[in-house]
Amino acid sequence: MTSISTAPRPLRPADLGTVVIMSWSRETPDGDVPFLLACSLGDGEGGPEATPAAVEGLLSRSGIAVGDGVLDATGLPDLPVGLLVVPGAAALTMPGVNAQFVPTAQWRAAVDARGYACLIFATRPWTGGEPDDAKAVATFANHEDTLRTSAQLVLSVRSLRS
Repeated sequence: MTSISTAPRPLRPADLGTVVIMSWSRETPDGDVPFLLACSLGDGEGGPEATPAAVEGLLSRSGIAVGDGVLDATGLPDLPVGLLVVPGAAALTMPGVNAQFVPTAQWRAAVDARGYACLIFATRPWTGGEPDDAKAVATFANHEDTLRTSAQLVLSVRSLRS
């Protein structure tokens, strides 16, 4: 008799390729809202075709569903996803990922004011051109295919206290 294992296979960073984090903020009627876009460059061992499954596996291992709308994770202390912000730097951490980035001053001011950031973790590989081009980031992040196939979370911001 053959049985199929439902245990997730181990996360292989080589499947994910390079994970990049891009930060920006957007003015709303309630003030500036800080956003993060996390995605793979599609340069993993299986190429861009394998990226969606690899990212979905990463998210699933962290207890995050893809395409379920926005998850308010600010009240979920057991969710193994965190956003640490320190002067001049920030890091998104989750099992298998420790992605550090340098946020913009505007993003940092919005995070300081709100105490949270909105994360879009795309399963689609980055196709938007230069990751430091704000217009390209916004176009990719707001694309229907990106939003439909991404995990979206509101994350509390942690900081180091002295």
